[in-house]
Amino acid sequence: MSNNIKTDISIIGGSLAGLTAAIGIAELGLNVTVVDIIPINDQVKPSFDGRSSAIAFASCEMLKTLGIWKYLEGHAQPILDIRVSDGPSLMHLHFDNESLGQGPLGNMLENRHIREALAKRVEELDNITVLTPEHVESIDRNKSSATLSLKSGKTITSKLLLGIDGRKSLARTDANIPTSNFSYGQIGIVCSIEHEHSHCGIAHERFLPSGPFAILPLTGNRSSLVWTEKEHLGDTIMNLSDRAFEAEVQRRVGDFLGDVKVIGGRWAYPLTLQYTDTYVSTRMALIGDAAHAIHPIAGQGLNMGLRDVAAFVEILSDSMHVGLDIGSEQTLMKYQEWRRFDNASLIGVTDILNRLFSNDIGPIKTARDIGLSVVDKIPPLKNFFMSHARGTVGELPKLLRGEPLRE
Repeated sequence: MSNNIKTDISIIGGSLAGLTAAIGIAELGLNVTVVDIIPINDQVKPSFDGRSSAIAFASCEMLKTLGIWKYLEGHAQPILDIRVSDGPSLMHLHFDNESLGQGPLGNMLENRHIREALAKRVEELDNITVLTPEHVESIDRNKSSATLSLKSGKTITSKLLLGIDGRKSLARTDANIPTSNFSYGQIGIVCSIEHEHSHCGIAHERFLPSGPFAILPLTGNRSSLVWTEKEHLGDTIMNLSDRAFEAEVQRRVGDFLGDVKVIGGRWAYPLTLQYTDTYVSTRMALIGDAAHAIHPIAGQGLNMGLRDVAAFVEILSDSMHVGLDIGSEQTLMKYQEWRRFDNASLIGVTDILNRLFSNDIGPIKTARDIGLSVVDKIPPLKNFFMSHARGTVGELPKLLRGEPLRE
């Protein structure tokens, strides 16, 4: 391979949203080069990322359309119901997929399986080049192109650069895009469990004073836990012996699943809110966590990134159809205008929910319990929230509707 690579689009970031974007762009017939500092083989190891993701129904439709889902079917656990409760309160909110009559609310998938599926689909497409492990040393953007200089001595020149490189985005930092950051003073502890009884495809979200505690169904008698805790208690919990940690997990889960056993490792992640003033700059666009990163309270972080990808790929397709420059300001601004309002709305909702439910203040607790009960008893309102959970609200890009971009 030449040290001077010319491609249509370059992407910094070869994780979940980054490879999905590469696949979508390649489906348009464009050449894509992806750069990531971590080898793909390392990213699919069970020890790399213990998280699982709730993939909304619309996002699943997109993965099917892009030819990725065929590698995921055997690993997907349909989410049939969602039960939301406020600690020990008897008042709750129950989302039942049968009331909508449109199939599951989504699917739970372990992140390592998503990475494996993306890698397999990438191998099928000749117009995607993945360079890992590679480190970007400098970025040069001008009115006509974007050039990446890599530590290996290679250069990549493209018409457009996509920064899909996470919360600590190099692309965003290089472009000096103002970014707001807020720490919730919480950590998210993640692990998987095996249990005696079936979860019946039900996802549980319990709001506790320290933050939400989610029990999310995986295939078989397994579930993924996302345990939000106060930051200052993080080291204490993570340093518990296996036996003590498992006992604490059993206490928090309760007995409805029978005996519980922690399987695999445990991970902890700081929980922050982050958003940028703009998603675009000269010959560059930010996608996913590089542009916005939210609290996991609603399980929508990855879905937001996939919605970004779906919208951007559709805008690229439209620009190509009418002969526009794919890296032009006009193309980039269409993307920003489409995605900013939707993302800002979800950022606001998740922030308010976490603040509202992560406390034990009497009057607030009473008000939110009544709110849960009221929503549960008003079918049209409950169906609206379920449609949000399925990702089917708003102006959906074609990919999220399960429609191909090119006939």
